[in-house]
Formats: sequence, C-alpha cells, structure tokens
Amino acid sequence: MIQVETRQQTEPYAGHCRRTRRRIYRCFADLLDYPGPNLADRTRRCVDLLGPDYPDAAEGIRDFLDFAENTPLGRLEEIYTGTFDVNPACYIFAGYMLFGESFKRGRFLVQLQEKYRERGFSAGDELADHVPVLFRFLATLDSEDVLAEQLVDNCLVPVLQKMNANFKNDTETPNPYARVLRAILVVLEGDRSHD
Repeated sequence: MIQVETRQQTEPYAGHCRRTRRRIYRCFADLLDYPGPNLADRTRRCVDLLGPDYPDAAEGIRDFLDFAENTPLGRLEEIYTGTFDVNPACYIFAGYMLFGESFKRGRFLVQLQEKYRERGFSAGDELADHVPVLFRFLATLDSEDVLAEQLVDNCLVPVLQKMNANFKNDTETPNPYARVLRAILVVLEGDRSHD
C-alpha cells in the first residue's frame, strides 16, 4: 500500500453518494459475515439500498433474501461454513485468496493493521484480511481516498473474482452465496468504471 492521498469530490450530490456507498459496504459486510438470526432483515436492507442504482445486483441479493427467509438458521450456518470456512477456493480471508499461506499474506496483514490503527478502526476479534472487516473498513473511507481505491482495485475485486470463479459450473445445486458474491462484484466493478 502506498501513501494515502485525498481528492476533492466535485459532484453536486457527493455527500449523498458517499453515505449511500458506505451503507452499501456495511451491508456487504453483514451479508458476508457469519449468519445470525437477523440475516433476512439485513439482506432486505441491502436490496433496498441497491435497488435504485444497482438493479441487477439488487435482483441477485433479492434471490438470496428468499433463501435467507426460508432457511433455518442452523442450515444457513452450515452453508456459510461450507462455502467460506472449509472451501479453500472461496476462503473468506482476502490475504489467503491473494497470496495463500505465505509471507506475502503476513506482510499484507501487517499493512492492513497499520492502516486500521492510523484510521482508528478495529478489526475486533477477526484477522485484518477478513472480507467483512475489509468492507466495514472501506465504509469508513471516502471513495476518493487512494486507500479505498487500492482496497477495491487491488484486493476486493480480485478476491471476489476468484471466489466467483469457484461457482462458474455450480448449476445443479447452486450455492446461494454465489448470488451475493456476483452482486457485490457487479457493484464494485460498476463503481470503478464510474469513478
């Protein structure tokens, strides 16, 4: 990561756009975190936030909402664990997805922790490269912040692309989290092309 610079936002509704983007990133963090009893409510909020600007992504999340509303919590937890904790092709830790278990991942973790500390952010009990933690951190940054751009371009987009590739041939019994990952990638790539 390099020195952080900030550019001025010149759009007339920049404040509204920033607030919405931050809320969307927090929703993504909630959807990719270990499921709890309020997953359906969080998913519904995400659909509502995405609908106006990202209708295709909202549709994918709406499909996941149907799954979340009709699946017992124990089964949600089982699917989440099988998707993100057991499957190395879709591991929920960005550093692992980018670098495997290597010194590069260790350096990446240290750099993230330094950035978190500089910004007064805490990863809590999770490792710094936990994807939901990265989205929560991203929600604290201005989209014009070079660090935010680096996290999206050099970390989250490549990680989500790798995760999505894991589900390319998943047609027989599609994993419900594949829709979430695709929707998130649509938003991130769309934001990159408009910034």
